[in-house]
Amino acid sequence: MIILKSKEDLAIMAMAGRIAGKCLTMLGELIKPGIYTRDLDKAAEEFIRSEGAIPTFKGYNGFPCSICTSINEVVVHGIPGDVRLEEGDIISIDVGATFQGFVGDTAATFPVGKVSKQAERLIEVTREALNKGIEAAQEGAHIGDIGYAIETFVKKHGFSVVKDYAGHGVGRSMHEDPIVPNYGRPGTGQVLRSGMVIAIEPMVNIGGSEVITYPDMHVVTKDRSLSAHFEHTVAVTEDGPVRLTEALYCTNEEE
Repeated sequence: MIILKSKEDLAIMAMAGRIAGKCLTMLGELIKPGIYTRDLDKAAEEFIRSEGAIPTFKGYNGFPCSICTSINEVVVHGIPGDVRLEEGDIISIDVGATFQGFVGDTAATFPVGKVSKQAERLIEVTREALNKGIEAAQEGAHIGDIGYAIETFVKKHGFSVVKDYAGHGVGRSMHEDPIVPNYGRPGTGQVLRSGMVIAIEPMVNIGGSEVITYPDMHVVTKDRSLSAHFEHTVAVTEDGPVRLTEALYCTNEEE
């Protein structure tokens, strides 16, 4: 069941999203060769709690940490720990913050020091694929329009989208209806209505689209090629899509 959000709900979700977005920005500034992923996780939890929110991921289906740290061929759900980042790695960080009962969910991929030209291009294409998907999230459009916009752009650049995992609705739960795949056909799927809130999150591989999911739920590319991941929580409104997890969205100064 799709749960439409009221203006009051969206105002709270904007604050949850702002906390998640600010946390992700902060973590991006910490990323450098030599840092351990456990230290990124600690910094994230401290930041989220200092903002009056709760780390959404911690304890979710038994997940032990506050963020996901997915390095190189790890697509999503990487678990922070005694892993030290090395020059040339790329790392995808997924952050969730729950504020006054509502969730903000966002992700981005960062270079660690100097990375290869191919890795740089993968990151840029995935970031822009997210933008294309968000642009397609107009009231009256369809879920299939989002996936089509993402996959068409990704394929044009010679990469592939992961099809085993997808975006999703967001609200009081991190995962709500509808499912938002990163592929699709225009004019198909659920019609987008004002008040819907969805996480759009392209996962893009340099190689093939196939993945392997391990028992701890971390996901890797089957061919061990690099993968990147970007995500925003987006509200569908009469005035167009609104990125609730932009770090500066709904700041005190703007209020």
